[in-house]
Amino acid sequence: MTGWLDITGVGAPVTVQDAGRPGKMHHGVPPGGPLVPELLALANLAVGNASGTAALEAFGRLELRARGRSVRVSMGGHAFALADGERLTVPAPESTSVRYVAVDGGLAVPEVLGGRGTLLVARLGGHEGRLLRSGDSLPLGDTNERAEARAPGASLDAAAPIRVTLGPDNRRFGPATVATLLSGAFTVSAATDRVGMRLQGPSLTHGDEGTGTSRPMVRGAIQVTLSGTPIVLGPDHPTTGGYPLIATVIRADWGRLCARRPGAAVRFQEVSLEEAREAWRHHAEHFGVGGRPTPPP
Repeated sequence: MTGWLDITGVGAPVTVQDAGRPGKMHHGVPPGGPLVPELLALANLAVGNASGTAALEAFGRLELRARGRSVRVSMGGHAFALADGERLTVPAPESTSVRYVAVDGGLAVPEVLGGRGTLLVARLGGHEGRLLRSGDSLPLGDTNERAEARAPGASLDAAAPIRVTLGPDNRRFGPATVATLLSGAFTVSAATDRVGMRLQGPSLTHGDEGTGTSRPMVRGAIQVTLSGTPIVLGPDHPTTGGYPLIATVIRADWGRLCARRPGAAVRFQEVSLEEAREAWRHHAEHFGVGGRPTPPP
């Protein structure tokens, strides 16, 4: 039976997001994907979907209506039934930056370049490549009667230090600057979006004057601007960049960082490459995330 999820009210930006579009960087398309992969997985697994199924990523209050069929809906890992024609008010996230709303069968928006998620910087995917607004209707995927709801085996700790591997531009940063990164107290700036998270705190001085060669970027890379401000690249990051990179947030900690709201504290901790890989293996097993994206740095 065909079903729809009607958007009847929007209080802040909301888009369709899924596991992303890995492997398209050579075409100038960033990987995208959820801002907080663990929360998307939590919402999807609660209604029997695969962890990266297309769902809503909402930054604020949202009003929805089921149309055409009853729907199993989950928020924060808690699932419940929404009858045909019934409305739902989704509150703004309280302790995290975003909230994910998943429905059984997923959101069946058209697949573009291997993904259904919205890529705002390219105006593709999701619903017409744009933010959702009141009056929009999203098609629902077919339900799987045999699917079993399940939950990840861990909770997201959004207050712990963020682990990084240092480099690759070690020669552009002196020991004192690296020490400042690892010992300084930073906070999330309000100038943060899916492209990147700007951090407020001590300046990270370096000798680069903007003459660095442009090269491929990755999610989690910490660029340092000419003014010494660190910016952590997000899922919709530019595919290339020229600012020097002091470190890279390990993949297992992407969600823990991006779940933080403006003003939240951020501290960094250095780990080895092997520790980063082991952290990802443990993380993927407990949260049910992973699959298509590339391995951690």
